Amino acid sequence: MTVTANAVQGAALPSEFDVTPAMLIERAEAMVPEIVARQAETEKRHYYAEDTHQAFRDAGFYRITVPKRYGGYEFGFETFLQVAMILCRADPSTGWMYCLGAAHSLFAGSMFEEKTQAEIFSDVDFIAPLVNNPYGTARRAADGGWILNGVWRYCSGAPYATHFIGNTAIVDEDGAPQGPLLFIAPRDRWEMLDDWGSQLGLKGSGSHSIQFTEAHIPAHYGMQVQFEEISVLGGTPGQALHDHPQYGGAPASSMALEGAHIAVGMCQGALDAYTELMFSRTTILPPFPRRVDDPDFQLWYGQASGMIAAAETLVRAAARRWHELSEQPLGTFTPEEDLRLAMLAREGTDLAWRAVDEIIQPTAGSTSVRPGERLERIWRDLSTGRTHASSAILLPTLVNRLYTQLRLQSGR
Repeated sequence: MTVTANAVQGAALPSEFDVTPAMLIERAEAMVPEIVARQAETEKRHYYAEDTHQAFRDAGFYRITVPKRYGGYEFGFETFLQVAMILCRADPSTGWMYCLGAAHSLFAGSMFEEKTQAEIFSDVDFIAPLVNNPYGTARRAADGGWILNGVWRYCSGAPYATHFIGNTAIVDEDGAPQGPLLFIAPRDRWEMLDDWGSQLGLKGSGSHSIQFTEAHIPAHYGMQVQFEEISVLGGTPGQALHDHPQYGGAPASSMALEGAHIAVGMCQGALDAYTELMFSRTTILPPFPRRVDDPDFQLWYGQASGMIAAAETLVRAAARRWHELSEQPLGTFTPEEDLRLAMLAREGTDLAWRAVDEIIQPTAGSTSVRPGERLERIWRDLSTGRTHASSAILLPTLVNRLYTQLRLQSGR
């Protein structure tokens, strides 16, 4: 079954000439109280409201890394990640949906050719879920384009998406596989399925499935490459088109940084909820002081705060390093550096998660995990986020092995 009102369409507002990264961060912070207050509503709807979407548009959140030549701000990826972290701190579902929908203007502005970029960025506000897992199939059309069929799952950001970026297998007329295809498809080529919201957490993250049925896209909307094999050693189309060096950065680590900033923001939200409990709840032992006045809770609070602060410092430093590598001459941003940054992102995520898993959640008490409690929702969202294939499988296993192979191959 499809959702009857899948998206809010309309012309994008013109980019502001005097906006700064600091202004965007201030706008995100100003939205926090309302986003916190609407968490239950967002979860029930399964994605954030149309007026929230419009507020994000008006604030310029969907054009942070859209290239200037197409009307975007072309601000650094660090600015985008800071906005995403603030929104995740307010509500994990809202932040997750925003981040994993809006982040990929950076990828599109880096990897697709000029003709493709001119078309896909015709509307300045750009939202495109990106799914690495190869679903469905693609076959050659008579005009040289591609015909797509299949269902792509976990498309976070789908409700208001302008495009979709996916991976699939090219097949011949007999259905035999011929190789990989990475593609981008406009909103009018696919439909969003009404299949999200029954999971344990992140119920409001808009991670619906997307279905293609004999959908045609032009040849220049596809690249015959597997996402994990993309290298920036020889440069990217975006480096030749845009002034900002970030369009030459490695995509794998940039996406690991997305996940890390989401996770740290979620854990900051858990600490905010724990802070409220420090003032509103007492201990279970006489003389029943408020937790804020109890030495044990003071210790636990300090430990958790330090771990989450350290995690934020780590992932923000990794984001700065990503930018530094992007600014260096061709050949500097090697696959080894790409993997190293992905590992840093993973370690920051794990550190923040441990603060919640080992300290905040156990000591908060069972009353804090009743339905409707902020910490209960964040706990469910974090637990669901931890099952993401990248966090649970690729970063702890494949990335470690590949890094070791690259790092030590010269010593064999």
